[in-house]
Amino acid sequence: MAFYSRVSGSVGMITLQNPPVNALSAAVRQGIVDTMHRALSEPEVKSVVICGQNGKFCGGADIREFGATMAGPPLVPMVHLIEAASKPVVAAIEGIALGGGLELALSCHYRIAHSKARLGFPEVALGLLPGAGGTQRLPRLVGVPAALDLITTGRHVTAAEARQLGIVDEVTELNAVDAAVKFAQSVAGKSLDARRISTYPCPRPPDLDAIFERAMQQVRRSSRGAIAPGTCVQAVHAAVTLPYAKGMERERELFSVLFNSGQARALQYYFFAQRAVSRWSTANGARWDTSKPRPVRKAAVIGLGTMGRGITVSLAQAGFTVVAVETQEKQLSEAKQGVSGMLERGAKRRGVPLAHDKIKYSCSVQAVADADLVIEAVFEDMALKKTVFQQLSAICKPGALLCTNTSGLDIDELASQTQSPELVVGMHFFAPAHVMQLLEVVYGPRSSPEAVATAMQVGKKMGKVSVAVGNCRGFVGNRMLKQYLEQAFFLLEEGATPEQVDQVLEEFGFAMGVFKVSDLSGLDVGWKVRKADGLVSPASTGTSARIRGGSRYSPLGDLLCERGRFGQKTGKGWYQYDKPGGRVAKVDPWLHGFLEDYRAQHGLVARRIDHQEVLERCLYTLINEGFQILQDGIAAGPEDIDVIYVLGYGWPRHRGGPMFYASQVGLDKVVERLEHYQQIHPDVPGLQPSRLLRKLAAINNPAIHKWREVIQKPRSQL
Repeated sequence: MAFYSRVSGSVGMITLQNPPVNALSAAVRQGIVDTMHRALSEPEVKSVVICGQNGKFCGGADIREFGATMAGPPLVPMVHLIEAASKPVVAAIEGIALGGGLELALSCHYRIAHSKARLGFPEVALGLLPGAGGTQRLPRLVGVPAALDLITTGRHVTAAEARQLGIVDEVTELNAVDAAVKFAQSVAGKSLDARRISTYPCPRPPDLDAIFERAMQQVRRSSRGAIAPGTCVQAVHAAVTLPYAKGMERERELFSVLFNSGQARALQYYFFAQRAVSRWSTANGARWDTSKPRPVRKAAVIGLGTMGRGITVSLAQAGFTVVAVETQEKQLSEAKQGVSGMLERGAKRRGVPLAHDKIKYSCSVQAVADADLVIEAVFEDMALKKTVFQQLSAICKPGALLCTNTSGLDIDELASQTQSPELVVGMHFFAPAHVMQLLEVVYGPRSSPEAVATAMQVGKKMGKVSVAVGNCRGFVGNRMLKQYLEQAFFLLEEGATPEQVDQVLEEFGFAMGVFKVSDLSGLDVGWKVRKADGLVSPASTGTSARIRGGSRYSPLGDLLCERGRFGQKTGKGWYQYDKPGGRVAKVDPWLHGFLEDYRAQHGLVARRIDHQEVLERCLYTLINEGFQILQDGIAAGPEDIDVIYVLGYGWPRHRGGPMFYASQVGLDKVVERLEHYQQIHPDVPGLQPSRLLRKLAAINNPAIHKWREVIQKPRSQL
């Protein structure tokens, strides 16, 4: 709603009320229109202030209305009503003015912002563009380059930057509403001819064509197939080349194209999925979100390698007191320098104080004795981790939560080394841990809901999107990744090249293809895991090496590692690089010859592999494993998997996540294509459709939100 009041006798106050961010729902829009008419009709009122309740101006449109028939006054006529008002209208911006909220503010004649306010047009993140004049008013106000930057990236600006750009007229450290009221009184009766942004001519710099060409090239490079950024450029172009009314028509046309696109549906689905994963129960029925988390004031990190350092920085930046332990003096000294640099760069980037004083370093595990929560981040070796957990169980105070950053080892096996297995959970961070948003919180069969709740709460304070998942080898993300990697290897055996596979995946929207990612992370990482699993054999060059446990196995990665080709770190992997540590991947003729020799040795005849096969075999086997994970109860719902893959594995956001993508493709088609490839390659693992996938495909491809009705049935019925 929007409430009306009178302040200081002559100022009409319109207050938006729609918690938590005063979104522009139908009721709010109706309230604004009604109260504006009232304020304009009262002779005593000389000016108007629009503000939001509870320190937030407006977070934009209510996207819950996007899937329903729109009711209430449309946004465009509402902002035109405000701009055309005969009395000065002042926006009092506190907290946020985002999307439609900023468009509302731009329709006002003046804008006063609190110093801590944030402003922006984030619609591009939902696959849309500002659809109530934002693409037409902003370039008229701040110029084309600044408008293109804000609208195509969706980034938020501070009040200070907004003032510098000219978006707001004043910034105050005091109460923004009080300042706006005083300002409204001071401009009462003044002419508004120069305050209506829609009447401004749009600046036309001499290099205008070059500006738009650069902008389009930039969005093509960064969007990886997302259509909204490029469409935003087109809308801003209309502001320069068309009169305002015609530009608004063009904005409406382009908005309609985006609104009805599959990408917008995917991005809006993901928007809600990311919020839903923090509220649901775990798949075993325990509800961590109704359990009270334990207070955590002091945390500890054991092991200060790359992951341990990132976790330490993330904890300190979140305000926790941290004990950072590395038992080797040399490594501890290196870690101190590394953490210090990360903190300084983070403070500079985020504009926050340094957090050096939050961290205490030690060479002794005894230093964690009084910590409320301990995160083990030592080398990925089960025997070593068991030893650490035995030590922690003996050292830590009663009730301390013991966590492991393992990326796939058995949580229950580690918990069995402690006196309180109910207090053991996994906290699987993603590298770099102080940057990546995702946190897999892994619960074992004996982990208490309270322990899960505590880990989730700590993750939230660290700024992570935390997803609770069950305990199995690889959890959710890495378990699915294994299928994706294996299919890529098999495609090489059958005739593909690394650059061909990567190109297909990058055209789909991944920032990097599977083989470039492998070179970046290091081929030796997976090699060590496969060695521990007993998959790597000295006879890896023999024909029998291609079968492990009755299933086809590709030793290609092992063979490269045996030759010291570990990827970027050695300058050679699936690609070649100018030097060890180089970043630019180049086609390696040696690798092509190696693949030809391998095929000849194993009696494999190279065949032509097309774009469709690469995409379907890599993605559909990954998706199939996702359905198996749901069937096994490792993830609570498809949204959990999609959030994990977008945030942790680079799945293109505009495709919603692998499970949403499957629903868009059609589950029946996914089943049909998996069965097709299974008939051709009966010895290839991962191509047998899961029972849950078959079941859902057989009931007329239900919408993704309906899957839960089937998933929640007893597993034996799937």
